[in-house]
Amino acid sequence: MERLLRRLLASGVAYQAASVVSGLLALVTIPLYTSVLTRAEYGLAESVLVFIILASILLRAGLGEAIVRMWFDEGDEAARRRLARTVTATVLTASTAVALLGALVAGPLARALLGVDDATLMRLALLGLWAFTNLEVAYALLRVQERRRAYLGASLANVLLTVALTVVLVVGLDGGARGYVAGNYVASAVVLLGVWWALRGAVGLRPKGGLLRPLLRFGAPTVPADASVFALNVIDRAYLLRVESLTAAGLYAFAVKLATVVIIAVRAFQLAWPPLVHSVRDDERAGRFYAAVTTWYVVATGLVVAALFLLGRWFARLLAGDPSYVEAAPALPWVALGWALYGLVLVLTSIAGRAHATVRLLPAAAAGLAVNLLLLVALVDPLGVAGAGIALCGAYVAMLVTLRLLTRRLFAVPFERRRLALAVGVLAGVSAIGELALPTAGATGLVTRALALVAIPLLLVAFRFPHPAEIAGARRVLRRD
Repeated sequence: MERLLRRLLASGVAYQAASVVSGLLALVTIPLYTSVLTRAEYGLAESVLVFIILASILLRAGLGEAIVRMWFDEGDEAARRRLARTVTATVLTASTAVALLGALVAGPLARALLGVDDATLMRLALLGLWAFTNLEVAYALLRVQERRRAYLGASLANVLLTVALTVVLVVGLDGGARGYVAGNYVASAVVLLGVWWALRGAVGLRPKGGLLRPLLRFGAPTVPADASVFALNVIDRAYLLRVESLTAAGLYAFAVKLATVVIIAVRAFQLAWPPLVHSVRDDERAGRFYAAVTTWYVVATGLVVAALFLLGRWFARLLAGDPSYVEAAPALPWVALGWALYGLVLVLTSIAGRAHATVRLLPAAAAGLAVNLLLLVALVDPLGVAGAGIALCGAYVAMLVTLRLLTRRLFAVPFERRRLALAVGVLAGVSAIGELALPTAGATGLVTRALALVAIPLLLVAFRFPHPAEIAGARRVLRRD
């Protein structure tokens, strides 16, 4: 167990080191962007970025997920190389065709998706779609090969080049939403070429039908579910963009950006978890690993979410380049909680993947989408952007309940219900009491809320949440060799 935890930590750090740097740089640069971009421009640009990710999920057709799972079923390096060449060739062909066709109708496409007449912005988005889609597949190959240094180098280069280009285009040249999108994805295109060179033996130009069919049989059923899950992050933006206003979309995007700490942790988990857990062949051992990681994931992300519930107002005031962006503060803790719940969805999703029953993911995703839409309609009008954040949380709760019902008989996981209930009770209880009873402004509010946050781990220890064996094991895992 300790060896697996060490691998999970090492992979998570390697795969998300660039995101940590990106998150830190985002916190440094967001006052610059929000002082130059209006809330409407910021909302438009961030909406384009999430639309790109959703379209990329569809274009990849589950092939990235398939190679992560099937790579470990192949013991022969030549067979693995053939799988890799087939996946890269298929995704390259599909993404290039879509980007070229979309560029021909960029104007109408911008009006339909974004509600603005900006063909140039849409063509930049299509370049981003092509680069992001192919780079995600290339990153997946680095992950299954556990080439952590190569992954780290490429992702760090992508982050640094992206930030440099975006600052120049948005702040220096006043490029608005176009500069924001171009800065993000011109860098990705450059890095993609470098990663392809590093993987040149595994990059193909012509798909092999005989290999593609089993990959699609595994991967394609994951697409509706994966797309539906990520669509939760798109629907709220689209609803605010088209039903409310570009300004509301900008405020919500600002709240998401401030939730960077939780998002980084979840994405690290998303990247490191599947290759690791699928490499554990013994089901009983894997089940115990699922349970232990789930318990401590709830504690770790819950502490960050509690911090944003208690101190989010001060955080927003600190980083808003334009004071009007502070109106996003009520949405911040709910967005963070939504992302934390998404990490738990990944645990249950991997159970279905382990059992080769990915088709069962679709009903859960559909339940989440339905709840999200209902809550958006019911809550956004009275609560504003906070209502969109609450709707996101409700959607993920619906998904978790449905997934648990559909997967509990596929693979036995001894989840630690008592400890999970204790952790959630302490985290939610302190957050709720602090929010309702403590001041919301001034030095007194800041100090008392910070003390409430410090009380959470102390209460967990007082209630004997951590086992002595876990404390000793954690020390060994974290100890430097």
